Amino acid sequence: MARYALTDIHGCAQTLKALVLGQLKLQKQDELYILGDLVNKGPDSKGVIDFIVHLQKQQYNVQCLRGNHDQMLLKAATKGESALNLSLPEKELVLQSFGIQEFEQLPPKYINFLKSLPYYLELPDYFLVHAGFDFKQDDIFKDKEAMLNIRGYKLMPAKLNNKRLLHGHTPVALHTIKKSVAHSSYSLNLDAGCVYYKNASYGNLIALDLDSQELYIQPNEDRPYSVRRKS
Repeated sequence: MARYALTDIHGCAQTLKALVLGQLKLQKQDELYILGDLVNKGPDSKGVIDFIVHLQKQQYNVQCLRGNHDQMLLKAATKGESALNLSLPEKELVLQSFGIQEFEQLPPKYINFLKSLPYYLELPDYFLVHAGFDFKQDDIFKDKEAMLNIRGYKLMPAKLNNKRLLHGHTPVALHTIKKSVAHSSYSLNLDAGCVYYKNASYGNLIALDLDSQELYIQPNEDRPYSVRRKS
């Protein structure tokens, strides 16, 4: 049995499949944790959710967290496109992938899937969350906004029972992630900026083996599509 974590797929369904099926060769006894931002920006948000649901229906142990973009798409299903902080071409990609004209037409099964996503998970040796926690709070598990969006927080390991923290949300260069893993950093950011294939230091979807600390690196296979460069 192996345990893997990955994050920030952002609609890159082909890249996700290449990583999970081609590299991890996921088995039914394995555990796969996806730390949010399944959708938006990339070309196939629907395909990402469909693939995950397919694995779950086949009895694979795949658990997903809610990211800020998953939350944003959920809001757009009731409030329309103004809820989305996306460029016009990125919005078009999301609509095309679901085969809809406007975000209020998002099919109920996808709304229900996004609504079911928890904000964090606790494992025997790790806490998993999309962005992080606001450690200034007395109860860090109540601040859902922080779990989805926070950046640049000061870590307080005691508030997580000294378990290691895995998160995504802020793209970082691959060499930075490798360095964090090599140094057994208390907090690991696994967002290698998969969707931003136009940036030389990004454009990879990575998975971490939670036990061996091995990194699996999958270059973006969904290109080309219209995406902003990440400044």
